[in-house]
Amino acid sequence: MKNRPGYISGRFWRAAAVAVAALLLSLSMAHAEDVHVDGSLQDALAKARDGDALHLQDGVYQGPLTITKSVQIIGAGETVIQGNGHGSVITVQAPDVKLFNLTITGSGLSLEAQDSGIFLDKTAENALVEGNKVLDNLIGVYVSGAKNSVVRKNHILGRQDLRMNERGNGVQIWNAPGTVIENNVIEYGRDGIFVTTSKKNVFRDNRMENLRFAIHYMYTNRSTVSGNLSIGNHIGYALMSSTDLIVENNISREDRDHGFLLNYANRMTMTRNVVSGGTDKCIFIYNSHRNHIRQNLLSDCLIGIHFTAGSQKNMISENAFVSNQTQVKYVGTRWLEWSVDGVGNYWSDHVAFDLDKNGIADAVYRPNDLTDQIIWKYPTARLLMNSPAVQVLKYAQTQFPALHPGGVIDSAPLMQVPASLERR
Repeated sequence: MKNRPGYISGRFWRAAAVAVAALLLSLSMAHAEDVHVDGSLQDALAKARDGDALHLQDGVYQGPLTITKSVQIIGAGETVIQGNGHGSVITVQAPDVKLFNLTITGSGLSLEAQDSGIFLDKTAENALVEGNKVLDNLIGVYVSGAKNSVVRKNHILGRQDLRMNERGNGVQIWNAPGTVIENNVIEYGRDGIFVTTSKKNVFRDNRMENLRFAIHYMYTNRSTVSGNLSIGNHIGYALMSSTDLIVENNISREDRDHGFLLNYANRMTMTRNVVSGGTDKCIFIYNSHRNHIRQNLLSDCLIGIHFTAGSQKNMISENAFVSNQTQVKYVGTRWLEWSVDGVGNYWSDHVAFDLDKNGIADAVYRPNDLTDQIIWKYPTARLLMNSPAVQVLKYAQTQFPALHPGGVIDSAPLMQVPASLERR
């Protein structure tokens, strides 16, 4: 089939068309100019050619704007692009557009219409949004199919006059492979970064506060979340219906409900993350499989890890569980081994000896017993915790481990917090 003349001819003409388009673009770029805009920005955009750099003065330029040419727009430090309260303030419909050093405000309030401060259409491949203040818009930056875009070093501040569920997201991404979101400060949106139906994205070194979720993944694969800081949000990192993620060196500090939520998240590598301070659950794992969870510090939560809904074949080792009210909550009848190749986790409440001084405790660690499971199922039974009957049951379990109904067991608990986590 591939050797037919018509097939070869079709391939030839497609390649020729791409080459001609690239040549025309390069010729256009060769005549690019620096343009200093004194009057209307709309007029300057109409006259601009691909490759031009439009330098704006301090002051207010009226939007909304639609950019259909591959230009740069560069602010002077106090340059404001002011929307009219309807639709998006800046809509980009050309590749290789760059927006620098602007203050962008005044979008509409329609979630259905996806009103945004900056809307990158699918034709806006290779866009660069850097060093801007995106203030008081519904959605801050929407990357809607614009492949290989970069959103970097921006301050994105959402609408504080709206209820959280009425707000848009700080950065929203749909089907935009290769997109990088890095070094941004994002506050007061619904979610800080929300991505759906995408792949090969990188979210790194962002700071996110006063949000529902700092980072929210849906149906997004082969991507990286690294070096981010989530402070005081409802959930730090909600990783849902996604596979093959690398999640490393992130911090969740005083997020209310969960530091990390894994829901149908599979084949994920989660390392060197920190969850601390006042959180309900450091990590909640629901129906997630074949994940490697290593070298994470989980401290001062009501529950270190809540593990449920038949999650299977997860490898959990070299983590530090420090001063959590309940280190692990697991309701099930199967035994789950939380050590890998003879190396388990550190548990701050595990009292044990290390007579051979190999760094591994001589006694196994079981974070939950039968009375824990009774209380989870029947909370009012907590009133009987100090009764003679419960004390006899606890003693019997220590003498006869077979009475345990199943659950998490760490056969090689560590005597100390792993060195890689002591510095976090």
